[in-house]
Formats: sequence, structure tokens, C-alpha cells
Amino acid sequence: MADELVLQVVGRVESELRERADAPRQGDEGAPDAWVVFDASVREALADVAPGDELILITWFDRADRSVQKVHPRGDASRPATGVFSTRSPDRPNPLGLHRVTVLAVDDLRLQVNNLEALDGTPVVDVKPVLGEVSER
Repeated sequence: MADELVLQVVGRVESELRERADAPRQGDEGAPDAWVVFDASVREALADVAPGDELILITWFDRADRSVQKVHPRGDASRPATGVFSTRSPDRPNPLGLHRVTVLAVDDLRLQVNNLEALDGTPVVDVKPVLGEVSER
């Protein structure tokens, strides 16, 4: 079993969200449209992404507290502390973010997407299509 994984940052988020306090807890709770700017090394991987596509962006919450193992869900102290693997808390041992978005525009190495609650500068480590019926992709 490997003790270390190496991830390649393939892009970064450009967003008006600068601080955690500014970000909604989930994308569908008022997150703004944002841009994802990709590295030229993944140009071919973006070749078939088009406006209207639904994607899952996988981000690395680089400002997360990786020591956190329990949280009060949704920051509500009246709720019992819960293990982070049962929550969507950004603070967790491996702070991967999952964001379901729709592509609004494609501009070379930039994708404009909706409902992205990630902060400005957040690293993107992968992109996957949302699957409905079995896809040829």
C-alpha cells in the first residue's frame, strides 16, 4: 500500500469567492459562476468539453485543515459532532472537493461554469463527465 500519492494540478479556479466565509456550503446554495483555467499540458484532455456539458470538478481544498476528523454538520453547533467521512466538510484528512457544474462557455484553456463554491485559486486535480445513461466516453 502506497503511503504517498502524487497529484498533478491541471488547473485553477478563478472566482469572486476569496474567503471561506464568502462561499456557500454547496454549489446550488448561491455559488457564483466561475472560470476554471487549465494548464496547457492538458489541452488535448479538454478537446471535447462543450457548453452545456455537466461535469464533476475534483479540487484540492488547499486551505483546509487536514487534522479535522469530526465537525458539527453545516457548522451548526446544536448538531452532534460527526465524523467528516459522513459529511461534506472541506476540512478532512484528504481535502478533495467534488463540484457538479454545467459548462457555460469554453475559451481555449478556460471553462466558465456555474454553481462553483470553490475559492479563487483552488487547484483542480481532475474533471469527469456526469453520466446519465451509459456513455461512449
